[in-house]
Amino acid sequence: MIFITAAVFLFGCTQDSPQLLLSNAEDGEVYATYPLGEGDSFAVEFIHSVNKSPVRDVYTIHDGAIWNEECIYYGFGAGVETELGEGETLSYGEHGEMVISGIHKPMDDMVLVVGTVSDHTLYLGEETISLRDLCGRNSKVLFQYKEG
Repeated sequence: MIFITAAVFLFGCTQDSPQLLLSNAEDGEVYATYPLGEGDSFAVEFIHSVNKSPVRDVYTIHDGAIWNEECIYYGFGAGVETELGEGETLSYGEHGEMVISGIHKPMDDMVLVVGTVSDHTLYLGEETISLRDLCGRNSKVLFQYKEG
């Protein structure tokens, strides 16, 4: 509880400001809120359980909702896109990463299960947040955007 209060204080979030809300999908407990506005982005990264390389999904706030815009990964494995959807493009980064962009998929009721073997990491600007430390292993975390 102290951590959540400190996070809210440090980030200056109030109920009236637009924010990313992370809560327990099962009981509604609020883990944290972070100020985030229209056009802002955040990312969630994990280590793929089969190919042991990072997978990073990038999300943007658009029209008052969370949209998946991009996926960055280094190897194929279960659950990683193998075909491009309409409007999506594949490019390669300077470090060998594959970047699928143009996804533009709304993420209504976005729930992520925090890894038990490897962590899920939330990236907000320059900040890196361990979801395992914040929410606990195997927690079902609901991501919501609240305009205030």
